[in-house]
Amino acid sequence: MLSDAGEIDWTGCELVERVSGKVSGRVVVRGTRILADTLVQDAELGSSLEEIQENYPDLSLATIRRLLSFAGSRRKHLAS
Repeated sequence: MLSDAGEIDWTGCELVERVSGKVSGRVVVRGTRILADTLVQDAELGSSLEEIQENYPDLSLATIRRLLSFAGSRRKHLAS
C-alpha cells in the first residue's frame, strides 16, 4: 500500500521543512522542492536508493537513507 501524505509524521526531522507558499506548504526535503512523501512512495514502489538518487541527484544516498529510515519509524498507524 502506498503512503498517503497524512500517514507520516515528519515532526522533528531536521532533513525536511514545510514553508508556506513553497510547494503548497507540503513537506519537502530541506532546501529543495522535492516532496518527502514522493521519496517514500518511490521506495515503496521498489526503487532502490541508487534509482531514487538518479531521479534526485541533488540528494546524497545518506540523506535518502536517513529520510526513509525516519519515515519508517514515524508512520502513523491508521485504524482499519
